Amino acid sequence: MSDMFGKMMEMQEKMNAAQEGLEDETVTAEAGGGMVKVTANGNQKITGIEIDPEAVDPDDLELLEDLVIAGVNKALEDASEMAQEQMKESMGGMLPPGMDLSQLGPLNNGELRMASVE
Repeated sequence: MSDMFGKMMEMQEKMNAAQEGLEDETVTAEAGGGMVKVTANGNQKITGIEIDPEAVDPDDLELLEDLVIAGVNKALEDASEMAQEQMKESMGGMLPPGMDLSQLGPLNNGELRMASVE
């Protein structure tokens, strides 16, 4: 029993370390053929937006808004996938065969916590 508890504590420590590292990992998504670039970190926080000046048309702001929304959504999706992959890698052989962390859904504010065992 203590061996199982020890393994769970080890898994929790590895998960915490992996979560801390996600803040430094980034992905960049593009929309409109690169006219809008959005960067997000592994904690699913937007860290930058670049807009090509040619994308700014005062007569068609709706297009720019759509490009920003598309870029943000893609960056957050890519960041979520990256975070799940890194969490999976950090667990190495500790996860039971066939367990897929993506079944847990996106990380909640960059945090994936194990339920406490009582």
